[in-house]
Amino acid sequence: MSIKKRLLLSNIGMIVLPIVGFLLVEMILGYVMFVMFNGDPQGADLQLFFSLRFISIVLIVVLTNGLLTYYVSRSIIKPIKELSHSARKISEGNLEYSVATDRKDELGALSNTFEEMRISLKQAKADQARYERNRQELMASISHDLSTPLTSIKGYVKGIQDGVANTPDKLERYMDIIYKTANDMESLIDNLFRYSKLDIEQIPFTFEKVDLYSFFADFIDELDFELEKEEGTAALQADPKDSYIVEADREQLRRVVTNIVQNSLKYMKREHKKIRVRLKSEAQQVKVEIKDNGSGIPQEDIPHIFESFYRTDASRNSSTGGSGLGLAIVKKIIEEHCGKVWAESEQGQGTSIYFTLKKVSS
Repeated sequence: MSIKKRLLLSNIGMIVLPIVGFLLVEMILGYVMFVMFNGDPQGADLQLFFSLRFISIVLIVVLTNGLLTYYVSRSIIKPIKELSHSARKISEGNLEYSVATDRKDELGALSNTFEEMRISLKQAKADQARYERNRQELMASISHDLSTPLTSIKGYVKGIQDGVANTPDKLERYMDIIYKTANDMESLIDNLFRYSKLDIEQIPFTFEKVDLYSFFADFIDELDFELEKEEGTAALQADPKDSYIVEADREQLRRVVTNIVQNSLKYMKREHKKIRVRLKSEAQQVKVEIKDNGSGIPQEDIPHIFESFYRTDASRNSSTGGSGLGLAIVKKIIEEHCGKVWAESEQGQGTSIYFTLKKVSS
């Protein structure tokens, strides 16, 4: 029952109950004095009746009003005290003190709202702790991924200075390695810069209508030409009759697809590399699948591959290199498009990266 109804009934009770009590006292007291004990209704007995009736009415009014006031105030003050105690606990940092209740009045709603706030604060605290942990891991990853190529460059430069590269061929080889390593560092810094800007939403997105069928047809033509050098193939699978027009930033979409394909090729050790892109037109979105015929990803690693600096190679010194940010950038770009990205993989059979984009009418 709501507090408003409770107070209304209490006020009605403070009027009705004394009246009912007065009538009962009038009848019972009159019956006892003038019927049972044959009192004189005209003399001293009548005066005594009036006195007893007055005292009874006062007692009834005091008793009923007191009990009703106690009941109503207790039903209000007790939950307020509990909320006050909970607020004190939370202010002291104890977010485990629950104030959930099954009360159906306004204070019950307030308690449950307070409970939702407590849960939100607890979640925010957990998120903050996870953010701080991720920040520390990010700094460690950046330090590692920058120090490794720097150490390599310094080593080869020192070799040149010490005369280790004592032939033109050896000197050229050293310089090629230094140049390649410097390019890797530049790529890492570029990806890190882009990831940071995406993280703080400082990269502007220019959304327009993009026909994914035409977009991927051009992309696959270029990719297939590149893979021919390695006896690889790339293909697009889609029904030309369906509509694949989405709202997207063309430049950022190309970065998404490039990052996914580069990541696939980097870990693909087969002699004949294959990339397949499948488009599926759905009611509200277009689903894109980019599948390779690589070695696949262990199931325990799949939920983490879109995290920054995550590599399935635990040693982090894989010959494949890379910044570990490619798929993290993919995830952020797709989320900016209000889409979803996920992966499915079977070891020995290859990996499929899926993402969705919002469909628009042509």
